[in-house]
Amino acid sequence: MRITIFTTPVLSPLLRWLSRQILRLLGWTLTGEMPANTRQSVVIAAPHTSNWDFPYTLMVAFAMNLNIQWMGKRQLFRFPFRHLMLWLGGIPVDRSQSTNLVDASVQSLQNAQHDLHLVVPPEGTRSQTHHWKTGFYYIALGAQVPIILGYLDFGQKKSGLGPALMPTGDLEADMAIIKAFYAPFKGKNPDQFLLE
Repeated sequence: MRITIFTTPVLSPLLRWLSRQILRLLGWTLTGEMPANTRQSVVIAAPHTSNWDFPYTLMVAFAMNLNIQWMGKRQLFRFPFRHLMLWLGGIPVDRSQSTNLVDASVQSLQNAQHDLHLVVPPEGTRSQTHHWKTGFYYIALGAQVPIILGYLDFGQKKSGLGPALMPTGDLEADMAIIKAFYAPFKGKNPDQFLLE
């Protein structure tokens, strides 16, 4: 198992306490929890409209005692930040190539001997986008793990975990449920969060 900031002895309990204090001081509330006995999952991270989403996601994960890994563009993992980003739970993604990322992610979840919650922003970018990427859906479907609806609502300063959805294989029907859940939320830059 790769050591990340979430599994580093001594430091992780301290960061968990610190994250709770910072979120409370900033006026954020946390809701929901990981469903009982859910050791592996795909967690949607939406809305994703700002660089601020990253530190808030890390703090929320700590405050909720989640062991997460997240996907980020490979440019974030260049020298001198590569080891830091990997330690923060990052998994580099090369968007310029057609890689077998879905299959590799499925394999990682199926082979995990520990809690593993893979965080995926379905927009795939902080910029305005009209369509969500569906990789997160096929990862969960292939690994037979639930999709957890994680969110950051900057409008109400609320974050946490919404319901769990076990993918049925009917992408259109499942995406309609997912997008209905996210419809009321506001990202840091709300004009960039479009659900179509």
